[in-house]
Order: sequence, then C-alpha cells, then structure tokens
Amino acid sequence: MMAVRAVNGGSLFRTAASPPLLTFGCRFRQFSSLPFRRNTELGLRFPFFCCGNQFLGYGGGLSRSVHSLVDCVMEELTAWRSRRRIRATVKLTTSGELLEDKLVNQEIEKGLLLEFKKDSDRVLLGVAQRPDGKKNWMVYDQNGVTSSIRPQQITYIVPGVENFDHAEISKFLQKAQENLDPTLLEIAWVELLEKNASVTAEELAEMIFGSSEPLASYCAHLLLSKDEVYFTVLATKGSRAIYGPRPTGQVEELLHKKLAKDAAEKELQDFVQLIVSAKAKPALAKPPKSSWMVDEKIQYKIESLEAYAIDACKSDEQRKTAGMILKAMGLTKTASSALNLLINIGYFPVHVNLDLLKLNILTDHSDEIIAAAESLLSDSSDSDEMNREDLTHLKVYAIDVDEADELDDALSATKLQDGRMKIWIHVADPARYVEPGSMVDREALRRGTSVFLPTGTYPMFPEKLAMEGMSLKQGELCNAVSVSVILHSDGSIAEYSVQNSIIKPTYMLTYESATELLHLNLEEEAELKILSEAAALRLKWRRQQGAIDTSTLEACIKVVNPEDLEPSINLYVENQADPAMRLVSEMMILCGEVVATFGSCNNIPLPYRGQPQSNIDVSAYSHLPEGPVRSSAIVRIMRAAEIDFRKPIRHGVLGLPGYVQFTSPIRRYLDLLAHYQVKAFLKGETPPFSAGQLEGMASIVNMQVRVVRKLSASSLRYWIIEFLRRQPREKKYRALILRFIKDRIAALFVVEVGLQASAWVSIGSQVGDEVEVQVEEAHPRDDVLYLKEVLRN
Repeated sequence: MMAVRAVNGGSLFRTAASPPLLTFGCRFRQFSSLPFRRNTELGLRFPFFCCGNQFLGYGGGLSRSVHSLVDCVMEELTAWRSRRRIRATVKLTTSGELLEDKLVNQEIEKGLLLEFKKDSDRVLLGVAQRPDGKKNWMVYDQNGVTSSIRPQQITYIVPGVENFDHAEISKFLQKAQENLDPTLLEIAWVELLEKNASVTAEELAEMIFGSSEPLASYCAHLLLSKDEVYFTVLATKGSRAIYGPRPTGQVEELLHKKLAKDAAEKELQDFVQLIVSAKAKPALAKPPKSSWMVDEKIQYKIESLEAYAIDACKSDEQRKTAGMILKAMGLTKTASSALNLLINIGYFPVHVNLDLLKLNILTDHSDEIIAAAESLLSDSSDSDEMNREDLTHLKVYAIDVDEADELDDALSATKLQDGRMKIWIHVADPARYVEPGSMVDREALRRGTSVFLPTGTYPMFPEKLAMEGMSLKQGELCNAVSVSVILHSDGSIAEYSVQNSIIKPTYMLTYESATELLHLNLEEEAELKILSEAAALRLKWRRQQGAIDTSTLEACIKVVNPEDLEPSINLYVENQADPAMRLVSEMMILCGEVVATFGSCNNIPLPYRGQPQSNIDVSAYSHLPEGPVRSSAIVRIMRAAEIDFRKPIRHGVLGLPGYVQFTSPIRRYLDLLAHYQVKAFLKGETPPFSAGQLEGMASIVNMQVRVVRKLSASSLRYWIIEFLRRQPREKKYRALILRFIKDRIAALFVVEVGLQASAWVSIGSQVGDEVEVQVEEAHPRDDVLYLKEVLRN
C-alpha cells in the first residue's frame, strides 16, 4: 500500500518497495539547472518533475495539482506492475548489513575528478594529472594551479568520470552549486530514519535526484559533507564515506542550534556591514562612539573588538567574537588589526592612548561620587574655624606650572629683626571637606593620585570639589594648613610650627614669571627674594648633610584637541635647576622635614619616607657635566625608597633625618593621609589611623601610583616621538652621551625635547660629550625612534 508522508508541508509519495520517481518515467527537467518554484503561501520550494511531456510542480498555471501528481504516479505504478518490469532501485544499507562492503576505495588514475583539502579552510576540486612519487599525485585545481597532494587530502572522487577536461571544472562547480537544495536532505532523512538505513553519496543521489550520474553524485556528496543536522558519518575509508540518519531528538536539538547559529551569523554580517559603512565614510562623517552603544548586541561586539585591541578580553567568548569580526573583514587576528579597524571607523581617535585603556585607569567620577562631592561643597561648616590662625596679612606666592588645574601650595617669607628668615609653606586643606572613610575619601584612596597626561588631567577628587573648594585661589580667602619655619644662619631649622590657617594668595605665578621677577630684583617683591635666599641656604645645608643633586631637564607637553587627526603639540623643556623651580622644590623639602619632625616629637603615625644613600661617592662623578649626564649616572646606582609608618628614617638623597610628603593633598592620597593624622592631633584627637592601617592603605596607593607613573612616562614618550615625527627630516638636535650600551651604541639625552634614546656614535666620543643627531624614523604607536649621528667636518 502506498504511504503518504508530509515533509515540510510537502508530500513524499512512495510505496514500501517502490523504485525512485525516475523509474516511473518521471525525470528532472534539465538536471544541469534544476528548476524550483516557491510556494508563496507556505514559503516552500519543490522541484519540477515531468511525467511524459507534462510538468509536475506545486502551484502555477503550467503545473498539475497535487491530485494530478498522485494520479500520474499511480498510473505509472500500475503500468509498471502490470508489465512486471524490474527497474534498478536504491539498495540501502540497513543496520544488519556490513558497512565495509560499501567502503571500496577507488584507485587514483589520470583524468579523475576529485575533491581535496588544500588547507584547513579550503576544499578544492581538481583533475588528477600524474603521479608525484610513490603515493602523491599532481592535481590541476579549479584555480588553475597545479600542486602535489597526498592521498589523505582527497575527500571525494567523483564517480563515472574519465579523462575530465580541467577547463570544465568551473562550469561543473557552478552547476553543482545551482542544484544544491538542503531541504532535499530532510526528505531523505525521514525515509532513511524510518528504515534505519545508511547511505552513500551515490545512493542519496539516486534517492533525491533519481540519478547517480557524476554531477548528481557530487551534489549529493556536497549536501552530505556540509550537513550538520540530519546525517552523521558512520564509517570512512580513504575518500569513501557512509552516512546514517541522526535520531529525531538529536536533529531537533541540532536544528535549534543551527537556527541560533544562523541568527548569530546574520547579526555578525549586519555588524560587518556597519563596520564597512563607517570605514568608508570621510573622517568628519564617522559615526560617534556613542552610536555604537545604542544596541546591546552591537555594543557587545564593538567592546569585544576594543578588548581584543588592548589585550584585555574578559572571556574566551569575547575573544572569539572579535576574531570572527576580524576574519569577516579579511584581517589578521591581531591586536594591531583590531586597533587599526577601530581607528578607521572613528571609534578610536588616531592617537588613542592604549595604555590608558590597558591599565584600566579611572578617568571619570561616577554620578554618585559627584553628587556626594557637591553636597560637601554646599556645607559651609568648618570644624577648625575657631583654631585657624589668620595669616591674611602675609604676601602669598603660589608658583606652579602654567597649566596647573589644582593649586596645593603657596609660600610666604619675611626677615626677623635678628636677621633670621621666617618661611611659611601654606598647603591646601582638603580635609576641611573630606573625612576619613567617607564615600569621597574611599574613591580618592582607590585612585591613589591624580593623573597628569599630555592630553588631559584626571583628578583624584571630582573636579568641582578640587577646583572650587580645595584649591588655593588668588585674591580669595582660603583654608590651609600652614607650616612656619625659622632658619638658622646655616640653613638648619631653628623653630617651627604647624597650624590650621586662613590665607589670601596674592600672586599666582608660573615658574617662568617667578624666575623673571627674581632676575628683576624688585624692591616691592622683597619676600620673593627672601624665599630665593632661603632656598639657596637650604640647598647648601642639605649638601653638607650628604644630599645628592639629581636635577635634570624634563620635557613638558600639552596636547590641544588630542582627538584630532593632527592635534596641536606644545612642547617645552623645564630645567629643574631653574631658580624658581629650585626655590619651590627646596620649600617643599623643608615642609617635609618639619612635618616629619613634628610627627616624631608627637608620636604621630605618618608615611615617613627614606632612601638609603648606598655609600654614593658623588666626587666619583664630578668629571661628568652637571645636569642630565651626571644625574643619570647617579640615579642608576640609587637604592629604592622606603617608608616607615612609626618613626622617621633617614633620607640620604635629600640629606634629611626624616621626610614626609605633605604639600600635595589634593593630588596625592598619601599626602592626604598625613593631613588626616596631623589635623587630628591639632584638634587634640587621636589620629584616625594606626601605623598598621597606614601601611595597608599605602600598599594599595603605591601600587596604583606605580601604574600611573608607567602611564605618564609612556604617554609623554609617545607625544615626544609624535612631535619629532612632524619635524623636518633635515632638522638637527643636540644630544648628550649618557653612557655606552654596547660597542659604539650609546644612550643619548636629546636636549631640545628632554628624551632619552639610543644611536650609534663615532669613535672617539666619550660619556658627557655632545653630538648632533637627526631623526631617521619616528613611529610613536610602535615606540620606535631611530636617530643618526650627524658627523661634523
């Protein structure tokens, strides 16, 4: 009896022992380009068949109805039975038969058409040409390339082909692709599953195409080899394979996975199209970064690319997603490929700071922290108001770099009647706003320090709180902690005090303008001259105590509009031996010595800094010129700094018995900790932190500070190299030889830009000599700078 079985809404009509449709006079019309018609109502596709001269299809005026098809088949079946003609049918291998009987491998001969694996990603079709050694064969493939292949590379030998013309390979492949319809596999799967039978590619061709001709067999092979749902390989031998239908439950699961996979591939292709579109747009028309964050799935993919670019993938899935995107774009799976792609679509600026991203530096404050900071600003109460010394009568100088956003410290000075100098170091008082353990304090602890980069500043405190509340401002009443010192005539400390104060800064000076005022020696600025004299006296005294001078030249860069293709770079080199810089430096060191002494006398746990002197004999370096050369040689042999939280330790490099950093509490958290401890003592309270607690917090802060120093150094170097890249190639630079690395390769200090680099120098040059160099290559992204010595006549 005939069974009628629904498959995908269509019907497969077969009897238990009926031959394929071709047996009944039904055949594919023009197999080379099998025609299909889509059912517009059901979204299905059915192959056209014809019985005699009439077409059989689903829908359309020229095709018969389903009933006509049944009638046609039944008529043919009846006629076949009456004639008792035995036609060849597909013999399927059931579970009881031996699979090995069908795994007879075909010997390779010249002219055979065969499929082979070129590499892990490519499968090609080619014609066997001639043997190549004992086992290999030379094959002419579809791309017109002749190569030698091993038998293990052959995945299928097209049956029934002899002396195939290699010029026809492309046409053969095209016809095969035109006739591939994966839905035919489902029809075959239903029947084979019911019979618990396996099948070869040729047998499947007979089932679904009614023919095992070369093209039909290859189409069936392609369907089976690419199928991931309905069939599984039961056995293989060489290029031969036998396939079996998967169980229903497994097929359902695989179909579900395939749908998910297809959806993911569609998402990937849509994303790739967005990338391609963004890449093609001119620089000013690129989509903004925020546009990639609107859709969650797009955001995940773009963030996966970003993580890949900075070597910070959080999971294998993220790494896999980025790799798929790069592959779809035809790019190598490397961090640099991901970076360049993100730059090309406008997601990253050309000069994106990768280290800023890699090191996970906090740049913005959360809304919660900003709200807490603004709440602190609105609170006008001052717990130290009754104990603040009014120092508004003093002339106060605040000296800092031109682009300083936060002003932590300022200076005052006068001469006493006995001729001694009295100095005040006024330090901003952020502890007037922030209490230990508060939300804003914990965030400052997490950051550890403000971050100063050529492209911008990322403050430890929210900007409004730091600028409007904590920072010293010219002409305004400001809360401060003032350290006053009276010096002996030799520069040592005679008297000191530490107190809460209120000041009114008179001048906000840059180092350059302060130096100019010192050179002018104006009578009305006598206080500035006193500060300069005190600085010179202190430096002399410290050197007598064994202090080591490591002043050098330091590059400073300000980049304007860093996200532009060619941002403006303002570069200048500071001389740390400059009178104004020396003045400020000495006063900060003096403050640190006083606070250490104050803490020691009152048993206050503080971060006391020290540095072993390493028995440095400075006279051994006296033959080297002062500045970068001598400083570089001395710094190389210095031992690392140390911190004690219970008592002062000697700071040999500074020539002090003890030292505490105290003058930058807005930008350095350890300075803020010192303020918490000292101010609690001034109130008559127990300091909030024990030595052990300070040590624990310091370890957190120092770890972050090291990261920030690394970022600052790499960022500075990047922009110096970018600055050099833009200069005329013929430009010459002065360079000092710091030391020899190997043979005539020397470490150099390029004076005009304050950068260390290396280059080959001519024979006869010595450490400390000055040479002229030119830039041969400069690639900031790769940290590449090649210098060449300019030989003098």
